[in-house]
Amino acid sequence: MSGKRGNGEGSIYPYRNGGFAAYVWVTTPDGKRKRKYVYGKTRPEVHEKWLKLHNESRKGPVATTSPTIAQYLTYWLREVVKPDLKPKTYETYELHVRLFLIPGLGSNRLDKLSVRDVRTWMNRAMEQCRCCARGLDAARIRKEQRCCAIGRCCKRLPSRRTVNDARAVLRSALTHAMTEELLTKNVAALVKVRSGRKQRREPWSVEEARTFLEAARKARDPLYPAYVLVLVLGFRRGEVLGLSWQDVNLDAGEITVGRQLQRIGRRLVHDETKTEASTATLPLPQICITALQLRQKTQEVAQHTAGELWTESDFVFTTRYGTPIEPRNFNREFDARSTKAGVRKIRLHDTRHTCGSLLAALDVHPRIAMQILRHSKIAITMEVYTHVPSEETRKALRKLGKHLGSHAADIPARDQGQST
Repeated sequence: MSGKRGNGEGSIYPYRNGGFAAYVWVTTPDGKRKRKYVYGKTRPEVHEKWLKLHNESRKGPVATTSPTIAQYLTYWLREVVKPDLKPKTYETYELHVRLFLIPGLGSNRLDKLSVRDVRTWMNRAMEQCRCCARGLDAARIRKEQRCCAIGRCCKRLPSRRTVNDARAVLRSALTHAMTEELLTKNVAALVKVRSGRKQRREPWSVEEARTFLEAARKARDPLYPAYVLVLVLGFRRGEVLGLSWQDVNLDAGEITVGRQLQRIGRRLVHDETKTEASTATLPLPQICITALQLRQKTQEVAQHTAGELWTESDFVFTTRYGTPIEPRNFNREFDARSTKAGVRKIRLHDTRHTCGSLLAALDVHPRIAMQILRHSKIAITMEVYTHVPSEETRKALRKLGKHLGSHAADIPARDQGQST
């Protein structure tokens, strides 16, 4: 029975080691006619594959070869991620693909990738120095070489969380390969992983935030209004740098968070916020209104000083010539101001955790604070309001928003904006 061909099985034939093979003429994606082969241990197994291949060939073009992981990831980034996702997401995915996935798994065939391959790659990635793997030290001039190139590894190992993030990118790509019917299972999703431990952060206390803001105000720092929005309203860096005057209504005491400014590759991108939840119209506490009024006046002085060199834009925060502020420069200014204020250096993003306590210290009504913090329940906001600072700190913060506008005209022209 096994040696007899059935109807339509003329292309099924015995193959090496007692197995069987078959082929179907298909049209490839580039329009050429080629044979597509299938293999199996028994004739019924091959016959089933052969019938499935026939059905696929009737529906449309069929690829006769399976791409490597490197080839498929390159296609996936170009045709799927870049057109459909945020530019920053594409940049992050491309980084993981370039630094981890292609070097570690790129030569594997897409249809042959196994759970063991992925697990082995992850284990090795966490033990391999990133400097050695990429030859970074060898690319430096000889007198600046300090680790791998001179036989002294710097042990710059990626964290577990970084490798897990790279695996998540691979899992997303393989999921798309399944939708394109190139795979029947996602081997990256089958790998059991231990989550990476998040680094514990210590945000500023209300007293430290107040010290920082007072130092920025006394120094007449042109970015003082930006720091107020970051600390009091919890603005992210991209949100504050992407803020336009059309989003600010000082008469109504409202501000709309809808766009962000980010450095994507070699260009600045002014785009909508990452998620719909990030877009909102928020009420402005008095300290924010006063700070933004101050910013209007300082920007007018900067424009007058720059003259023909001024670049017209609607951005609230600009350089001394009206151009957008480089995001990394904003971080540098924040770090420098922290040092001058004598407070602990923290990440700019960590200031968001101080926001709720500052609102309580500024006597902002809980219902307004709930809207600013975007809490779904007032009970969550009230938990923040139970941790209030001393009365002395509360008084100092309330004073911080008063009588600032009169100082704007006295700010020297050289301090009206930040250089890029």
